[in-house]
Amino acid sequence: MNTDTARTSRFDGSTAQGDLPDFASIHTPVMLAEVLAALLPERDEQGASRPLRFLDGTLGLAGHASALLEQADARGLKAELLGLDRDAAAQSLAAKRLEPFGGAARLRQSAFADFPAALDELGWDLLDGALLDLGVSSLQLDSPERGFSFLHDGPLDMRMDPQSGAESASALVNRAPVARLKEIIEQYGEEPQAGRIARAIDDARAERPIGSTAELAAIVERAYPPKWRATARNHPATRTFQALRLAVNDELGQLRLFLERIVPRLRPGGRLAVISFHSLEDRLVKHFFRTAASGCLCPPHLAVTMEQCRCGHQASLRLVTRKALEPSEAEARRNGRARSARLRVAERIAGAFSLPALSEDLFADAGDFAAAKGRGRRDAYGRGRKGGPGSGRAGGSAGAGGGWR
Repeated sequence: MNTDTARTSRFDGSTAQGDLPDFASIHTPVMLAEVLAALLPERDEQGASRPLRFLDGTLGLAGHASALLEQADARGLKAELLGLDRDAAAQSLAAKRLEPFGGAARLRQSAFADFPAALDELGWDLLDGALLDLGVSSLQLDSPERGFSFLHDGPLDMRMDPQSGAESASALVNRAPVARLKEIIEQYGEEPQAGRIARAIDDARAERPIGSTAELAAIVERAYPPKWRATARNHPATRTFQALRLAVNDELGQLRLFLERIVPRLRPGGRLAVISFHSLEDRLVKHFFRTAASGCLCPPHLAVTMEQCRCGHQASLRLVTRKALEPSEAEARRNGRARSARLRVAERIAGAFSLPALSEDLFADAGDFAAAKGRGRRDAYGRGRKGGPGSGRAGGSAGAGGGWR
């Protein structure tokens, strides 16, 4: 998906004349130059033999997807793209934007973790590149009826796919036990006031159901200690809204499944680019990339050589970005919603490999995990994590708790 320029206009895809919307004026994909450089490196030797195949698992308004196809064509490369999005409204607008590319762009309404079924349906075996741009889109933020933002009062929904039948944020807020609410807000929002907020929600819902975004935001704000409210950089409800959105849409669970499934579907030399907007997402991607790019994973104290390795793990990825890339200062000034974006890129390497599951022994540093376990701190997947509440990146302050695209 794509980080859009901040605005209050509605994204309904219409104009006064019924023409196509001016996407360039309403939509600015985040870190576009960096994404194109990552997924379209200087490689044209394949152009004459077969089309390059790409997956955009978070299509949004197709800013990255359209630019990728345009640049491929400009370089004389044949390219095909599969775009996925859970949001039917976003997919409808993306389809309009991608019309000029005809059959080169294939769209499906689907969660990105379910991409294997879409690839199989198209008869695509391997990919030359895959992109995830995680978080919530401006299309969703600026539609009050979707309930993602506390800047616009609306029903407390937050579902990426409102027709999915999944539990809404309203159902979660009004039915979940206090202990579960505290856990969600603390783990997914990294909110230091999670206990106070959960108890305040429980007190409020005892009087009447909490049904709107403004109502929930006011409850959270009142739960914050006055000194915290006075010094907070963002609205006190920012982290709570982030936490509820992540829980309602199982966003970290979807990311975990995607990472486990994508590497075998990348062609050797194919690249995976992931843009994240807060620390929980970025931490998961970082640990996955680091482990998939490593050979032997036997504990260091065994001091084994590769010939003595007992785990049998082989590298499947090469790190293209050793550290996460950040938006340039110029982009951050132009598009405030891009400030917290982090881009990581890895490349599939040839040869047989064994892909580890996302488990705590592989994806938490041993020292950090032991220390966190001693403090009783757990991350969003039940693993120990270093640092106290609120140590993660918040990811913006436009009323949705971070995670722009």
